[in-house]
Amino acid sequence: MESHVTHAQRWWLYAVTGLTIVFLVLPSLVVIPMSFSGSSSLQFPPPSWSLRWYENYFNSSQWLHATWISIQVGALTVLLATPIGVAAAYGLHLGGFALTRLVYGVLIASLMVPVILIAVGAYFFFAQLGLINTIPALVACDTLLAVPFVLVTVTAGFKGYDFAQEQVARSLGASRLIAFLTVTLPQIRASVIAGAFFAFIVAFDEVVIASFLSGGEGATLTNMMFASLRNEIDPTIAAISSMLIALTTFPPLIGHIIMLRRKRRAAV
Repeated sequence: MESHVTHAQRWWLYAVTGLTIVFLVLPSLVVIPMSFSGSSSLQFPPPSWSLRWYENYFNSSQWLHATWISIQVGALTVLLATPIGVAAAYGLHLGGFALTRLVYGVLIASLMVPVILIAVGAYFFFAQLGLINTIPALVACDTLLAVPFVLVTVTAGFKGYDFAQEQVARSLGASRLIAFLTVTLPQIRASVIAGAFFAFIVAFDEVVIASFLSGGEGATLTNMMFASLRNEIDPTIAAISSMLIALTTFPPLIGHIIMLRRKRRAAV
């Protein structure tokens, strides 16, 4: 006979979950108020309130140039990592060959290898090619880091999809590519969009590889933030961090709300 576990008996689980959430959210609750500080140094709580550090960011050509480089790297990484990850997920899900798990493990190996090792190897490799401090070098490395996120996300989407629909389209004369684009892709687009978003965030937020491969006028936003934090404590970093928090929080939240509304409308 199965015993029913009450909420009171699971208090410790709720307590651990709550402490974990506080541990993860607390740094954000500290950084965001400091970004509105009127002080010339990082202080919490802020002695006064001001938008001066946001104005400093938007009026600084160096910060905006670094942001533009990060946006380019993130966008190009999405354009490379998303098709590669989707194609890999599609092939591995339908392949059914003996080395499926081995290939899958190789594709997500960058999640298990310390990033510093990838950065050092990439530095020596691209130095020989004369590509240090270039966008192609950053995009190549970030794509290596982003593909596993796309692969895992899209693979999860494929597990809930009935491939008989694609087979019907192919039996009616559509090629595999056309059947995938017109039948399969529209039904897994949420997973693909999520994977693309993860790829952009991975590339945009990456700092270790960027520290090895970029600098000066070619520095990314995160690299410039790290250098600024190391050399001088500039409260502008708090303003940029707050905007990055908003970038990684609100789009997924809005997307989740839209998906829930669509499901409710479909149910009705």
